[in-house]
Parts: sequence; C-alpha cells; structure tokens
Amino acid sequence: MVIGTDAPNFNLLEPKTGAKVDLKEYSTGATATLLMFLANHCKYVVHLKKEISALSKEYQTKGVKVLAISSSSFQTHPQDGPDMMIEDSKEFDYSFPYLYDETQEVAKKYLAACTPEFYVFDKDLKLTYHGQFDDARPSSDKPVTGKDLRAALDSTLAGKPVPKSRPSIGCNIKWHPGNEPSYYGTQVVKK
Repeated sequence: MVIGTDAPNFNLLEPKTGAKVDLKEYSTGATATLLMFLANHCKYVVHLKKEISALSKEYQTKGVKVLAISSSSFQTHPQDGPDMMIEDSKEFDYSFPYLYDETQEVAKKYLAACTPEFYVFDKDLKLTYHGQFDDARPSSDKPVTGKDLRAALDSTLAGKPVPKSRPSIGCNIKWHPGNEPSYYGTQVVKK
C-alpha cells in the first residue's frame, strides 16, 4: 500500500467475543489506528508477542485503536485458526480485537504478504506507515524494542512525517490452496 492510501474497510469476526468488528466504526475518534497481521505459529510473531501486547497497551492510553488479523489458512494450518487465536489472545493478554480473515480477502486488500506485518493509519484512516516492528529477529541477539513501529506511531500522533520504513520480515501468509494473490511470490518473505 502507498503512504496516504485510505484504509480499506472490513467487518471481521473476533473469535473470543463472537462479535463482528468494523474498522471504520472501531476507529471512530481514534488518534491513530494500528493494524497488525499476525499468525499464532510464526516464529517471527512468537518472538514479538510479549512486546506487541505491551506496546499496544501503552499506545491505547494515547488514543490509538489497535487491531490484529489472522489471515493464514485454517485448512492448511489449524494452529492459526479461531480456537488457537482465542488461546493466544488470553495467554498474551491482548487488549485488542484479534480478528479472523477466513476468506483472506482483507489480507489481499492490504497487500499483506507476511506475519508479522504492521500498518499505521492517522485519525482519518490514511496510511502513514507499513513496515516492521524493529530489527529483532528470532535468530539474532538484537533486543525486541518496537523501535520502528514506535517511531511511526509517535510521528503519526504528532502529525509529522513518518520515518522511512523497512519492510517487515516473517512467515508468508498461508494461503488457502488456489487462493494465492497475484502479488504472492513477488515480495521477499521467509517461510
């Protein structure tokens, strides 16, 4: 997605509560909105889960609305399905809706390719950031700080230009067989 693009709206199920969440309704009155594509099993997401939870709580106190989406195929990866999403949400004390994109259409609208993948939108739901959490990786000794995402959120909240982003690196979204988007395989992601 190009910076300045309007956030595509969606209405997805939150398995923990059984409620549907509409992005535009949910983000009404927000100072900014953070949207994350996650997967329960992905080692890159697992590496960040505690800090994702902490960062989300911190920025929610600043009026940021936070949402996460799992778009990986439940058919091929049951560990990414609704039941395990509920368990993950409880275990890591997620303070945000963790939504299930069963058809994978929302991931396609956002051109999401991997997990984790982070998007920041301003109060008008215009994209200000699409990139990584920070430079930490499961195989590195770099600390998990959320440095890049924090800089993006802070700049967005201050109404300033967001620093240039680095693409997120992680596990590719597990597409339903035959449902791969046209951009699948054109972006560099780890399996």
